[in-house]
Amino acid sequence: MAEISQEELNERVALLRRFRSLLEQQRSKFQEYLTVLEKQQDSITSENPENLLAHTELEQQVVKNLSNLQKVIVPMTKMYNKGNSLPQGQEDAEIAKLQNDLSDLQQKVLKQNEINRDLLRVHIERLKTQITNFQNPYKNTGSVYKASQPQNVSNLIHIEI
Repeated sequence: MAEISQEELNERVALLRRFRSLLEQQRSKFQEYLTVLEKQQDSITSENPENLLAHTELEQQVVKNLSNLQKVIVPMTKMYNKGNSLPQGQEDAEIAKLQNDLSDLQQKVLKQNEINRDLLRVHIERLKTQITNFQNPYKNTGSVYKASQPQNVSNLIHIEI
């Protein structure tokens, strides 16, 4: 194993700590996202459109935050993997555990997202059926405005002198 300078070692340690911090932030965001999705499921089930809208807006914010965080993590992962020629230490074990936790959380988020989509799909189909089967009580009645107009209107007036 080649000797590395103290400066390079310090850079690698700083990189490792920053990488771990980013992974912890991502794990926190995934947990937040999962919570939002679970509450969103409750709103779908209870047919509460206001809460569903609020959860959807919150979901969009969390996804945006995750996306922004991912833009930093991807290059950081490459730097970490490239410079990770040091023997395995406690920091590396923590990184591996964080990455496993993230993978598990990501699978849970995807599963919950699929459940919510299925519930929404069923709910939308039910609403479409209700709309299609809706009976308009005024469908076969005449216009209320027609009743106020005289039925026989003269076109000619006969005047005798």
